[in-house]
Amino acid sequence: MADRDPVPLPAEVRAKLAELELELSEGDITQKGYEKKRSKLIGAYFPQSPGMDPSTGQERRTPVTPSSSRYHRRRSSGSRDERYRSDVHTEAVQAALAKHKERKMAVPMPSKRRSLVVQTSMDAYTPPDTSSGSEGEGRGDEDEGGDGEEEDEEDGGGGGGGGGGGTSSSREGSISMEHWISRAIHGTSSTTTTSSTASSSSSSTRSGGSGAAAGGRLADVLAQHVHISAHHLRRHHHHHHHRHKTENHSAPPDVTSYTNNTANATADGIQVERAPGAGTAAQRQTPKYGNAELMETGDGVPVSSRVSAKIQQLVNTLKRPKRPPLREFFVDDFEELLEVQQPDPNQPKAEGAQMAAMQGEQLGVVTNWPPSLEAALQRWGTISPKAPCLTTMDTNGKPLYVLTYGKLWSRSVKVAYNLLHKLGTKQEPLVKPGDRVALVFPNNDPAAFMTAFYGCLLAEVVPVPIEVPLTRKDAGSQQIGFLLGSCGVTVALTSDACHKGLPKSPTGEIPQFKGWPKVLWFVAESKHLSKPPRDWFPHIKDANQDTAYIEYKTCKDGSVLGVTVMRIATLTHCQALTQSCSYTEAETIVNVLDFKKDVGLWHAILTSVMNMMHVISIPYALMKVNPLSWIQKVCQYKAKVACVKSRDMHWALVAHREQRDVNLSSLRMLVVADGSNPWSISSCDAFLNVFQTKGLKPEVICPCASSPEALTVAIRRPAEEGSTPPGRGVLSMQGLSHGVIRVDSEEKLSVLTLQDVGSVMPGGMMCAVRLEGVPQLCKTDEIGELCVCTVATGTSYYGLAGMTKNTFEVFPVCSNGTPISEFPFTRTGLLGFIGPAGLIFVAGKMDGLMVVGGRRHNADDIVATALAVEPMKFVYRGRIAVFSITVLHDERIVVAAEQRPDSTEEDSFQWMSRVLQAIDGIHQVGVYCLALVPSNTLPKTPLGGIHLSETKQLFLEGALHPCNVLMCPHTCVTNLPKPRQKQPEIGPASVMVGNLVSGKRIAQASGRDLGQIEDNDQFLFLSEVLQWRAQTTPDHVLYTLLNSRGTIASSLTCVQLHKRAEKIAAMLGERGHLQDGDHVALVYPPGIDLIVAFYGCLYAGCVPITVRPPHPQNIATTLPTVKMIVEVSRSVCVMTTQVINKLLRSKEASAAVDVRSWPPVLDTDDLPKKKPPLLHKPSNPDTLAYLDFSVSTTGMLAGVKMSHTATSAFCRSIKLQCELYPSREVAICLDPYCGLGFVLWCLCSVYSGHQSILIPPSELEVNPALWLSAVSQYKVRDTFCSYSVMELCTKGLGLQTDSLKSRGLDLSRVRTCVVVAEERPRIALTQSFSKLFKDLGLHPRAVSTSFGCRVNLAICLQPHRLGKLADQGTSGPDPTTVFVDMRALRHDRVRLVERGSPHSLPLMESGKILPGVRIIIANPETKGPMGESHLGEIWVHSGHNASGYFTVYGDEALQSDHFNSRLSFGDTQTVWARTGYLGFLRRTELTDASGERHDALYVVGALEEAMELRGMRYHPIDIETSVIRTHKSITECAVFTWTNLLVVVVELDGSEQEALDLVPLVTNVVLEEHYLIVGVVVVVDIGVIPINSRGEKQRMHLRDGFLADQLDPIYVAYNM
Repeated sequence: MADRDPVPLPAEVRAKLAELELELSEGDITQKGYEKKRSKLIGAYFPQSPGMDPSTGQERRTPVTPSSSRYHRRRSSGSRDERYRSDVHTEAVQAALAKHKERKMAVPMPSKRRSLVVQTSMDAYTPPDTSSGSEGEGRGDEDEGGDGEEEDEEDGGGGGGGGGGGTSSSREGSISMEHWISRAIHGTSSTTTTSSTASSSSSSTRSGGSGAAAGGRLADVLAQHVHISAHHLRRHHHHHHHRHKTENHSAPPDVTSYTNNTANATADGIQVERAPGAGTAAQRQTPKYGNAELMETGDGVPVSSRVSAKIQQLVNTLKRPKRPPLREFFVDDFEELLEVQQPDPNQPKAEGAQMAAMQGEQLGVVTNWPPSLEAALQRWGTISPKAPCLTTMDTNGKPLYVLTYGKLWSRSVKVAYNLLHKLGTKQEPLVKPGDRVALVFPNNDPAAFMTAFYGCLLAEVVPVPIEVPLTRKDAGSQQIGFLLGSCGVTVALTSDACHKGLPKSPTGEIPQFKGWPKVLWFVAESKHLSKPPRDWFPHIKDANQDTAYIEYKTCKDGSVLGVTVMRIATLTHCQALTQSCSYTEAETIVNVLDFKKDVGLWHAILTSVMNMMHVISIPYALMKVNPLSWIQKVCQYKAKVACVKSRDMHWALVAHREQRDVNLSSLRMLVVADGSNPWSISSCDAFLNVFQTKGLKPEVICPCASSPEALTVAIRRPAEEGSTPPGRGVLSMQGLSHGVIRVDSEEKLSVLTLQDVGSVMPGGMMCAVRLEGVPQLCKTDEIGELCVCTVATGTSYYGLAGMTKNTFEVFPVCSNGTPISEFPFTRTGLLGFIGPAGLIFVAGKMDGLMVVGGRRHNADDIVATALAVEPMKFVYRGRIAVFSITVLHDERIVVAAEQRPDSTEEDSFQWMSRVLQAIDGIHQVGVYCLALVPSNTLPKTPLGGIHLSETKQLFLEGALHPCNVLMCPHTCVTNLPKPRQKQPEIGPASVMVGNLVSGKRIAQASGRDLGQIEDNDQFLFLSEVLQWRAQTTPDHVLYTLLNSRGTIASSLTCVQLHKRAEKIAAMLGERGHLQDGDHVALVYPPGIDLIVAFYGCLYAGCVPITVRPPHPQNIATTLPTVKMIVEVSRSVCVMTTQVINKLLRSKEASAAVDVRSWPPVLDTDDLPKKKPPLLHKPSNPDTLAYLDFSVSTTGMLAGVKMSHTATSAFCRSIKLQCELYPSREVAICLDPYCGLGFVLWCLCSVYSGHQSILIPPSELEVNPALWLSAVSQYKVRDTFCSYSVMELCTKGLGLQTDSLKSRGLDLSRVRTCVVVAEERPRIALTQSFSKLFKDLGLHPRAVSTSFGCRVNLAICLQPHRLGKLADQGTSGPDPTTVFVDMRALRHDRVRLVERGSPHSLPLMESGKILPGVRIIIANPETKGPMGESHLGEIWVHSGHNASGYFTVYGDEALQSDHFNSRLSFGDTQTVWARTGYLGFLRRTELTDASGERHDALYVVGALEEAMELRGMRYHPIDIETSVIRTHKSITECAVFTWTNLLVVVVELDGSEQEALDLVPLVTNVVLEEHYLIVGVVVVVDIGVIPINSRGEKQRMHLRDGFLADQLDPIYVAYNM
């Protein structure tokens, strides 16, 4: 960092500059004049930057080393988190942001419901209208606007553009930065012309903040969102802003169509747009990560693709076989390949020689060093008992207690005696030498801890110091419990105060903590202990190989391991520390660290006793109240040594307010315990800056590196005064991410400045080994894991032999494979290298390593970058966690930070978008998810740090409850499979051979023949059948309607129906003056009136259309549909009941539709008494019988024409399939308005004569048990329902099966329970229904499904014959379930897999094909027949196909295509109707009645519902199923696409606080299971997703509602 010094400006020039600044900000001078004068003033001192207009004299600044800037800088008011702040780093971040500062905020702000927003400005709700031309929106640099932080021009090096309001004192610092970054990132020559650089200097006109955004409709915002993500980080310089105004927002570019989302191409390398001619496209280089395919940038300019991609292409072509053999086309053994990150051929590789292991100095054993620590304690305790050993402080900073060596000795002996003799019985002591005991002491009581610790050593018992468990479910205390259990701990030593504070049960016992073994709590304070007898002495041995203590260590995944340290290792370690720190007897040392482990334990508990030193212990609680306390104690006690962490130095800086009486000249050594954290250097520098004037000598700061396994790895020795300051490594982050060391001189943006942590410990040897594979020595310019070989390390992970071997018994080898030493090395878990002069540099920890796309990033580095973006201003107390989660076979970076309680929505998004830019600019890595949580909500470790693994766990469980989330999967996920290229089909000639398509049977199947004609089958028309029944069986009951109580509301015999129908016909002729063939709309509730009106129309020769009546509570949305059907069907009159008639004319109705344009409405409640003169007999059986109108799930209204022939054929087919006779009873719980539901409700009973028990589904909302009770009560064998009915029963009766059973509900007589549907069978629902009601006697094979569609209302209908009927020859086989590979399905292939295999999807057969129906599977594009088990469109040929669409527009092409299609080859004569559904046929092993093998039809989904994304076909239901599984609070989900963005809407059953937890989970699961990136996640209340009467989701209605902003969502997240 100190490699070049800026030219110092003379004081008078500086003064003049300040004056100029003032003039400009006051508005006394124009921008232009200011620049001119300024460049004159400083022109002489700065070299011109190439490519800049000399007249403006923009200079390239060199970052200033902290020490040189110290003199002319006002100290900051502590508004930034200094712990992580090095000036060069902050500067780098500022620079990275300066790049983006003209850009509008590219993050569409998520919309949030009012209740979720704490206090925020109105504009937080409306996403910023990014198409507006105003300059000031979301500019990313009010960094430290006016807090005087970077007041002087020269230190500005790219600091934020000036103060908040309009008085920005626009400094060109940021401009030269820009220039610099464009070079850094693009490697282009500096062609940034003046026009584009100077533009930022007129920033003084900008308004601060992101001005109130125009609330565009959501659709616009979305459009822009797509637009933005494609042009992700384009610069809008307002000097040529007008050129962008023409950009068209209405047709956003297709984000998904390029090989790699274009967002990547542009976002990862930040492109600086140039003025025309200022640099051609060839100079832009694609960023160095991401895919190396030819990508287009947002403007459609191809980015020069790297040569390597071309070579790779060639290699791939060569690998390909010349021509696949024919069967290859049909063997589904393909795997959808995720892209593997290809190593970039240009990436830096290590080039140095192999490193040599580094030997530390001899450990000089001084004659008076004690033979063991206990011996040292005995010596000091007897020869100088009055010497102070430890002084503890209370929270006011007053000395609470002084422990002398004499007291420490006598008390430890007492503890040892009591441990060995007073626990258990004489015969069976509870603790024997060598046993492990837990030490549970609070942080404010080091004296009690110290006596207990030494008591254990004297008793030869192994202490395991752990944290105090505060509650039963503390973060991590469970894992501590596992450690205690595995160590066999049965006794826990604690202090009196701590024992009183532990949670107690009502009986006063301490409950067992979660995961803990049962322990005996033993208070080890001397007043509670018995005195040892005179003749009892502890046995003091020389240090040996026994375990001295076990230190706990928390791993990356949250598990806790115990590192065992031997007595000899402990002693040797103390000796090595004494030698390297030159400790002498009776020195005073101030300790702020945790004394239970790590550096605090080694210096303040162990080494201090060896040297009879006096420790001043500062508890954490005191530091919280008074961060300066440790400095005050150093002054007060004239301490020679202090042990601190960077955090303590940082806090002292923040709290430091010109303390007069601070004098640190007594310090000879300031041990920085976390000196190995790469960012500790900033705290050290800043601390030195401030306190050098207070007597702190620069050479006093001694960073050290340590790890639980290797103890102290290295420590910087206190240097002699005036010696040269230690060196610094300024390393390229880019290099580090590839594991190589590149000293970076040029590029100041993404560098890591490291300080050394001194040299190898005395008596040790150190080397660095490769991270993966064999522990081979690194090259000199390679980063590796540091390993040490010395006595003074841990020896094992307690009880884990395998892990121990990998960590404590490593034998590093040379490149030729020979070990470098016969002694084992210990891995330290630290990443680093051995620099010049044997200095050790640590660049990070193994635990913090995240490997993203083959590059290594350190969590600490990313934390630092995030904190350098407006540090303390936004992140609460600098509390930020960075970890990686694995999604789609790569690690993804997640940043979770606590935000200040007073921050607004606007602040958060400003900050988040800038953090993304900074991390992207500095580390060249994308952040997958940024989550902001309220202050103090991240799980804490006992000393107040962040508990990382727990945070990660909460994040993955969806329990972190963030208040803001920003996901950026589009930029991060670069390993998606390549979009599918459709293969050309094989020509017919090579394929057809007889009945085989390419070696497979053609996929075709048919139901059985319609057979011989029975007595009622000679009638061509239903009206004739009814007349015949009225004559032959007048009193036979055809219909029974039940009300919600389960009692009969009304019933209808053959003759009653005939008579009432005649009256209706008469009324139609008389009042309605209707002609033959006129259309009549029947608007009735489900019931008998509907049936009567239908046959009345047939008798009158009119064409009925059944229409669902408007819902009285919801007229506004339901009435328009009624009106539309009436109009589209060209109905000349409407028949209805009086109640509905009133409703149609009500005030609410007139608000919804134009009431005056209704055709005449007849109400049929009071019918005329007379018969019609003559019943109509249709002349031609092919004329219309009725029209069937239905709204499809995609929101299309389609009416189909049913002729008399088709209607009769349909009824006959159902009669045969279901074996319906007059003696049968059938229960129907369906909506009677369209499809099979209408046919079963109105037509089948008249045709077959069976009795239909009608149960309106709406009644089930009042009484969910109604349908099943009726089935049981009437002993029904066949029943029909819809999915919504089944769901109502499953949800509503789930807990009541026992009470229903006791009421005598019995379903054992049910042979068939058919779900009437027009979709893929919902296997989960039918299975849970069967399981649930199995106890009530429902046979598991009784439940089946039917399948129908618009062109043919029922293709399959599967009645299963059970029990006695099975041998009567009509038995249908069981419904079969197969498992198919979901990935193959996306490629329109069927690949059968085993149950439970990954990506498997269960599909249930859709029912047995009806008699008289033939189906074939055809390719929807080429119309060729498909082979068996191939996915294609289901085509149907049958007597009951509808005869066409009834539309006003008469779209002939569609008509003939859907109803009169022919195959392109093979059987080209048969006319088929296309169902519009994808499915496949599979011949099963089962045989049907005629002995034929049974062909099962599997329906996969509707073609119009399916979504084409990345060239693959997705069925919404599959994505929805995955999403619903991710979190317990998601009750329902619907997905749709919008301009190729996938939108996921989830219904939340839980508190609104959980809404944001769902965003990452939904994004993860869709990526993981479907390889798709979710564009928008919308969280809504229960019941928002519209569902039609058939229980199908109306995704298109939902989409329209979303785009029209009508959903009132709880939260909308836009994934970047």
